Amino acid sequence: MELQGEPGPNEADLVLVRTTLPRLPLPPNADRAAIATDRLILRPLSPDDLDAMHVLRTQPEVMAWTSANRIDRDVAETQERLDPFLPPNDSKTYNFAICLRATGELIGVGGCHKLENAFGWPEIGYMFRREHWGKGLATEFLNAFLGAWRALPREEATIRVDQRSTVTTAAGGSSNAASSSSGAKLQQVEEQIFAITTQKNVRSQNVMKKAGAEHLLTWKAREIYDENILVLLPTCRFFPGRIVSPQ
Repeated sequence: MELQGEPGPNEADLVLVRTTLPRLPLPPNADRAAIATDRLILRPLSPDDLDAMHVLRTQPEVMAWTSANRIDRDVAETQERLDPFLPPNDSKTYNFAICLRATGELIGVGGCHKLENAFGWPEIGYMFRREHWGKGLATEFLNAFLGAWRALPREEATIRVDQRSTVTTAAGGSSNAASSSSGAKLQQVEEQIFAITTQKNVRSQNVMKKAGAEHLLTWKAREIYDENILVLLPTCRFFPGRIVSPQ
C-alpha cells in the first residue's frame, strides 16, 4: 500500500520572508546558565560528557528513533556527534545535557541542533536513555528548553522558508509585509521552531502536543539508512513569541 503523505520540503518551494530569530552568534557554552526544573538540570555540554553520551547513543531502543537507526560504532563516532555542541561550534547550536537534578547524572541531550532545517527554520530534537522514558521528563525538558529559547535576544532576519509554513493562526503572524533591499514586499512571518518525528514515534508526538506544538503537515521521505524505505514524518512547530519567558 502506498503511503499517504504530503510532499516533503523542496528547494524550489522556499520563499523569502521577514521574521525574527535568536541573535547570532548564539551565546557560547561558557556564558549559558544551567536551567533547573523540578527534576532536571539542563546545562551546556562539555568534553567530559563523552562517556555518558556514548552510553546514551549505544542503547538500541534510543537510536531506533534516529535517522541513523543504529547505535554508534565506537567512542570516536560519539565524539563526532558531540563536537557540534562544543566550542567553537556552540555559536551555531543550542543543545543541552539533560541531567537528573538529584544526582547530576546525564540521562539525555536535547535542544536546537540545527538553525536551518529543510523547511528553513530552526529545529528541536532530544533523546533520553531508555530507563527514563514514560516519566514525563521529556515534556519537562521541552517546556524548559522552549522558555530558554524564547528568552534569547532577537534580531530581524530575512530567510527562505517552506511556503506552507507562512500560514499561521495568530493574528498578524503572516499578514504583514516588509521591504527587501530590492524594494520588493516580503511577507512578515511569525517566528517558528520545528520538530520532526516519525509516524511510529507516538510518544514524541504526544510530548510535542503537551508542550503546545501545532501540527503543520505529515510528509513522505526516504530513510537515510535505506533509500528503499519510505516513511511518514509528522512535523510540528512551536511559536516562540507565544511562549511565556521564564522569570
